[in-house]
Amino acid sequence: MANSRSGDSMTSRIVRVLDSFTGERTVQTATQIARRTGMPQSSAHRIVNDLVEAGLLERDDENRIRLGMRLWELALRGSRALRLRQAALPHMEAVQAQIRQHTQLAVLEHDEALFLERLSDPDSGANVTRIAGRLPVHASSAGLVLLAHADPAVRERVLAAPLRSLSPETITDAEALRKLLTSIRRRGHVVAPGSIEVISTGVAIPVRDHEEVVAALSVVLPRASPTEPAVLALLAAAKSIERDLQNSH
Repeated sequence: MANSRSGDSMTSRIVRVLDSFTGERTVQTATQIARRTGMPQSSAHRIVNDLVEAGLLERDDENRIRLGMRLWELALRGSRALRLRQAALPHMEAVQAQIRQHTQLAVLEHDEALFLERLSDPDSGANVTRIAGRLPVHASSAGLVLLAHADPAVRERVLAAPLRSLSPETITDAEALRKLLTSIRRRGHVVAPGSIEVISTGVAIPVRDHEEVVAALSVVLPRASPTEPAVLALLAAAKSIERDLQNSH
């Protein structure tokens, strides 16, 4: 791919355009995309036009831009995330029917917890998670499980970086976090009260595919709720998901 004057390849510029969309910012103008990506307006407009023509972006009647359906279609073709979500969803529904709060599935992606699915009860408590949204691995219960079972190099990279506080109870001390990760590997689950929001508790366990931890299954409960029923429900669901993953190979 040809490089721009700044040295960026066309691929990196396309990724920057697509990355300018977020869960909260789903519609933008081409001028806003240029500003948020730091690209010259002419370059941003040209890339946006090319992506619209390819169907990866869409333009509405007011000339605003959103992510295109073809991007979603391509993302699902042969996706490892789709296979995992399909195996997990029936068993997540069983957890949700019992817990009736929030049930979530996350994977480790670029040192963050990326959420593939979330089921929520209409009367459930607070939860900041979104499908296709991300949370820091050191703060979310799912992220803690993923980090505990990640490659040691990944753990050390995360522990060496500044650990951002999302609530007064987020663990931001590297040594305290290291001890918690060891405990998660030993116990097989984590209970993280107040780590994201002080009014909630996250509970998470690992999901394995042929011994490799490929995801974390979690629930978010009101702070005062008992956690043992959630742990038992998650363990049963994870066992079923792992069986279905093995049968799908």
